[in-house]
Amino acid sequence: MSAEHERSPERLRHHFNVEKELALQMRSSTRAERTQLFKTLYDQLFERVPDHPRLTRRDTPESSRRKVESQLRLLRPFLKKETVFMEFAPGDCRLAAAVASDVKRVIGIDISDQRALGDHPPANFELVVYDGYELAVPDATADVIFSYQFLEHLHPDDVDEHFAMVRRLLRPGGVYVFDTPHRYSGPHDISRYFGTQLVCFHFQEWTFREMRSLLLRHGFGKACAFRYGKPLGSRILNRSNDILERVVGMLPFSIRQRISAHLFPSVTVAATLHESS
Repeated sequence: MSAEHERSPERLRHHFNVEKELALQMRSSTRAERTQLFKTLYDQLFERVPDHPRLTRRDTPESSRRKVESQLRLLRPFLKKETVFMEFAPGDCRLAAAVASDVKRVIGIDISDQRALGDHPPANFELVVYDGYELAVPDATADVIFSYQFLEHLHPDDVDEHFAMVRRLLRPGGVYVFDTPHRYSGPHDISRYFGTQLVCFHFQEWTFREMRSLLLRHGFGKACAFRYGKPLGSRILNRSNDILERVVGMLPFSIRQRISAHLFPSVTVAATLHESS
């Protein structure tokens, strides 16, 4: 049973109301204000919602290993010994530590250091803490960039800026691999218990077709969807995935949501930057 299902309806409602209130602050904020809000909003949320799943969930060593392994399956086709690997929002940095033995260099990018006290990072790992906007890392540094369940938390005004940053950081021909919740199976945050609209800390959820358009706008020439943990290498398979998504999108909301929970739980993509970029 999930941590959310273990809570009473009253506690779920309390969580929803608090997160909706805080999310409204973020939605209505300016870029300058967000640099400060990034540092405080989640602390406020966890202080006011002490039974939040992120506080009460206890990952066992086995569950943590499975999570890292599932992410590694997405990344292995793109990693080589000479790879410089970069991860946005690495959290406890367990994935970064696992990748480090297979690549030349690992760089974590986050707004705070969330590693456990006493952690001993690999010699080829570096954590860069930034304000969410200004990142002092040289252009064309990375061969592979990764983010997992991160894009949905970006303010809508910051989405283009994030992809522009990724483009700047990637070498020509580099790959951005990411996983973010799919809109058809959402909402995926606490909003899902109280309606059909995103009003909490997921500010946007995408379809594959929407994400493909966004990537094209930012100079990514190829975007391969993942199905069952493997990238769809051919254009025909990716086109078929988009057609299936389009058909599912025509269904009534409740049916679409149930079907998409199995067919489209997330938008998982490997996007390749144009060689000429």
